[in-house]
Amino acid sequence: MKRENRTTPKVDIRRYTDDQDGCMTFEPTISLDKIDDLPDSSPLVNRYSQISLKRDGEEMLLILPTQSEINSDLPWSETWQELKHLLKTKEQSWQLGTNVCLVAKDRLLDARQLQTIAETLEDVKLSLVTVSTNRRQTAVAAATSGYSVQQNTMSQPLIEPQNDSEETTTATMAEPLYLQSTVRSGVEIRHPGTIVIFGDLNPGGKAIAAGDILVWGRLRGIAHAGAQGNHQCRITALQMEFTQLRIADAVARAPKLRPRRLSPELAFMSTEGIRLAKTSEFAKNYIFSSPQKAWIDKNQAK
Repeated sequence: MKRENRTTPKVDIRRYTDDQDGCMTFEPTISLDKIDDLPDSSPLVNRYSQISLKRDGEEMLLILPTQSEINSDLPWSETWQELKHLLKTKEQSWQLGTNVCLVAKDRLLDARQLQTIAETLEDVKLSLVTVSTNRRQTAVAAATSGYSVQQNTMSQPLIEPQNDSEETTTATMAEPLYLQSTVRSGVEIRHPGTIVIFGDLNPGGKAIAAGDILVWGRLRGIAHAGAQGNHQCRITALQMEFTQLRIADAVARAPKLRPRRLSPELAFMSTEGIRLAKTSEFAKNYIFSSPQKAWIDKNQAK
């Protein structure tokens, strides 16, 4: 079918990325700067659309195609235009203000592109709240933009306790996720490795990691380290004013009384549950015991 009078959107934007061998490679990203509406009679909506929108409980899932699926006969620009058309034809099928989780898979998105997606959803009264991704760059962009983030590995979800298995080792975890921003109330960060936050974790904010959690600021929200069952993981912050701490399956709530002067502290799993110690003294006094699945005093280990 020949289409006339269509403006071709700018699609091919390239970014340098480092591969595993340290080489610089080109990686295409999507551009959503110019998007034209399709006529209502477009025959491509149901037959070829690579983006799907479906309900999952009380929220909607906006599922993007993978990088390999984008490299098909149907270009990304046409796929996105089909989504706009689909949203307009189905906007009566959800309640106004319904939250949306963007399932980005291995797509590389920056803050500008996420904003464009959010604005498109707002046009039909949907609210982008969460971004689920396999890419660290997309996770950082989403967290910096104020969205909740779930970064997944290609093989397994983040929070599924490992039954009858050994502790999750560092080798099986993803690379650390570094965030140079404050995690605000209502934002949840999930990552299958260690999370490092250069900022505060505010009340109402959550950080959930398969590895350790380090907050170079005030930890006033909820932090869950070792989310896949690793009792060896720790949580540290310059100021511990947490609402709740979790390590593996253990839970600790904030004490009613806290010292007036706060110093860097570290939370760890002991034989009696989660304890706090001064960060500067922890390495000198404690060693991890695999049989007990807890950190114990070095004097007791002798």
